[in-house]
Amino acid sequence: MDISVDCVVFGFDEDELKVLLIEQKQPDGKSAIKLQKAVPGDLVDENESLDQAAQRILLELTSLKGIYLKQFHAFGDPDRVSGLKDRDWLRSFRTHPERRVITIGYYSLVKMDDFNPQAASFAAKAQWVDVYKIPSLAFDHNNIVDQALQVLRHELMADHIGFELLPEKFTLSQLQKLYEIILDKKLDKRNFRKNIMRTDTVTPLEEKQSGVYHKPAQLFKVKRPRKTT
Repeated sequence: MDISVDCVVFGFDEDELKVLLIEQKQPDGKSAIKLQKAVPGDLVDENESLDQAAQRILLELTSLKGIYLKQFHAFGDPDRVSGLKDRDWLRSFRTHPERRVITIGYYSLVKMDDFNPQAASFAAKAQWVDVYKIPSLAFDHNNIVDQALQVLRHELMADHIGFELLPEKFTLSQLQKLYEIILDKKLDKRNFRKNIMRTDTVTPLEEKQSGVYHKPAQLFKVKRPRKTT
């Protein structure tokens, strides 16, 4: 049995919640294998921790490093990597493609402007995809993304981790839009602002937006320290 790590990397571009996907690379000398998209993931090396594996895998497959990461679930279905759609690719890239693989899911939150993912290793491409328009993925990765989104929604409400996806200075309208996109529902403006101010997680600045065509809105920043890895 093997252990792997799969990373669901969320990003926000102020209009859509995105997930970073890689496209499998075509094995050398083979052209008949149907390539699929997947979340960045790979087997854990014998002498590394799970956290170290997550950081290494993101760096090797997408060039991302130094980002917020958190374990969220273990996926252990005995058949999770034995589907017909995955067998040919596994035979080309795994020493023991028939082995059962248990994977540990991590999710990451990044400001997309701060990173430029670059594919490498067995990833041919790395691209941001709207979380609500994800195609059929390799293995059980659709399920992994769904589970990560559910955890993100829960922790957004419980711990207000959504600030990781916003600029250092933001408006309450930007914050509300982020919440609405992640939760996939509209929120009442007055109640949202009242509830956010009640949490005591943001502080108003003596600054307003610049370079906008509408009336500039007041800017805010996170009151508590921002999470880092």
